[in-house]
Formats: sequence, structure tokens, C-alpha cells
Amino acid sequence: MPAPIEAAVRSGAWMVFNLSGGKDSSAALFAAMRALDALGHPRERRIAVHADLGRAEWDSTPNTVARIAAAARIPLTIRRRRSGDLFERWEQRFAAGKIRYESLSTYNLIGPWSSAALRFCTSEQKAQVLGPYLARVLAGATIIQIIGIRRDESSARSKAPDWKPDTRFARAGNRAGTTMMVWHPIAHWSAEQVFALHAQFGIPLHEAYSCYGSSRLSCRFCVLQSQADSQAAASAPSNRNAFLHLVDLEARSTFSFQPGRWLADTAPQLLPASLTLDLARAKRDAEERRALEGDMPADLRFCKGWPPRVPTFDEAHRIAAARGPILRRHRLENRFPDAAAIRARFTGLLAAKAA
Repeated sequence: MPAPIEAAVRSGAWMVFNLSGGKDSSAALFAAMRALDALGHPRERRIAVHADLGRAEWDSTPNTVARIAAAARIPLTIRRRRSGDLFERWEQRFAAGKIRYESLSTYNLIGPWSSAALRFCTSEQKAQVLGPYLARVLAGATIIQIIGIRRDESSARSKAPDWKPDTRFARAGNRAGTTMMVWHPIAHWSAEQVFALHAQFGIPLHEAYSCYGSSRLSCRFCVLQSQADSQAAASAPSNRNAFLHLVDLEARSTFSFQPGRWLADTAPQLLPASLTLDLARAKRDAEERRALEGDMPADLRFCKGWPPRVPTFDEAHRIAAARGPILRRHRLENRFPDAAAIRARFTGLLAAKAA
């Protein structure tokens, strides 16, 4: 246990176990519990929390999380984003992107999905749901969030520290005197060690592993998921409606669920004939969109919502020619149909920026 975490534990910090239903969060819980018991930390200052992702969640996840918390004999609190689940967030993002594209407030059409570079699915659906809640209900305390991250999961997580201060929801020197920290007690573990701990203590294992052979548990379908895990999820009958919903959004948006990989191709046999046809058209339209946007001057891409300069008449003509078919595909109004209108819009945007 890192020295700053041990010092906080000995001082009676609240221990908050972030449970996802996956093997790593469960292993982190039970590994940390043993260490806390050895230090004499009071069990009444330990709680579990779960961020419910709504329709994105496997049907069995809430029950699995409840069983894990019960096995550890700690209370569980479940929270959910008030403004909609992850499926709604993806729909909202695409709807907002179309509005911005129609008004030429963005250079390229923006798709619905989160990504490795834009993980709003995690920040908005988990961190922003749980962090403020904990800072409010445990105001004035030292709060240690235990999160099951392992370094061998990915290159991004290979640099995960054993612990770190967390000032996102309780800034240093805040009026309430709240201190928040994050501890990764199994950061150095292997997957084999995680499964071995489950077997040793009889920890409930999610059906994604035990029934369908997934290597990881996340959402039913995750933008960071391997193809094998996507196929495993698609093979679960309870995930069928979610699969079709997301494929339908692929077809409507013309954006693949993952860069270079369409979720629909995970299990094409599950698609009704009408959706198969819609998806084939979407793939053709996606290629056309990429080609059209590729003809637009690359150095005019907006930076932080603003264009870098006013395009020449030739450049503006190319932008107008590229936008037209994309706007028609998504049934959007072409408010800037020619070079003069494009230049006037860019001029207006730059004037607004300067103001």
C-alpha cells in the first residue's frame, strides 16, 4: 500500500469502491479489503458505488454488482446521469453535431460516438456522476476511491500510478476541507492473478466472462472493445436490442461505431433485411463524405470552434461543393450554398472571435 494511502487509511479515511461488475473492480475490492482489515480500518467507513449506464449496461450487471457488494458486506449506492444514459448521449451528440454543421459552426460533420481520444462516455457517465455525489455526501472527509485498473490492460494504462490525488471535485484548500484520492491496488496484477482471486474467494463473476468468453467487461458494446469481445457481446440474446439500436445509429449517421470498424459487421446475421440495406448505403455515403471532406482545404479546419482565416473564393467554392451532398444526405438546410456565403460566414465567425 502506498505510504500516502496508508496514512489516510490510518486516519480513518472513507474508502469508496468503484464497482463496474467487471473482474478488475471486484479484485481491487477484495484485495483492498484484506489490506484495510490488516490495518484495522473500520468497516463502517467503507462503501461501494456503481455508475449505472442505462441501456448501455448488460442486463445482468446491476445484479452482479449487488452480489459483489453483498459478498464484501459493504453498502452499495447506484447513481445515474440525470440527463440520459449513454445511448441518449450518443444520439444527442449527433443531433447537436448536425445543427452545428448546418450553421457552419464546425468544419466537418461530427459523428455520435465517443473514442479513445474523446472518452466522454467515461467522464460524463461515471466520473461526473460519482465524483460530485461523493464530495457532497462525504464533505469534509478524506475520500479514497479504489479503482480496478491494471497496467497490462493497454498502453494507455501502462503508465497508471499506484495512487494519485484527485482534485477534480474537491480542489486543494476547498472550504469544506474535503480531500479526494484515487488508489489502484491491483495496478501491477495480471489477468491470471485476478481470475485466481475470484476462484479463491468465490467472488461472483459476470456472465460476460463465464457464459460468453469476453476478456473484459464494459458496456454491452464499447468503442474500445476488441472484435472478439464485440462478437461475444453480440452472441448474448439479451444484448440483441442494443446491438440493433447502435447499428441503426451507424446507418443513420454514416459513422462507424469504431474508427475503421462497423459494429454491424460483428454479427451481420442478426440484422433485418431493411437494416442491412440501410447500412450498405451508409457505408457508401461514409466513403463519399470522407472523399468530399478530403477535397476541402485542410489548413482551414476549425481550431477550438474557430476558423483560422477567411478562405479565398476558390477555397470557399470547394467548401460549398463538399458540404452540399453531405447536407442533403442528412436532410439539413444548405444555408451557405456558394463561395460568397461561405466567405461571409467565415468573416462573421472571425469577427465574433475578435470581439
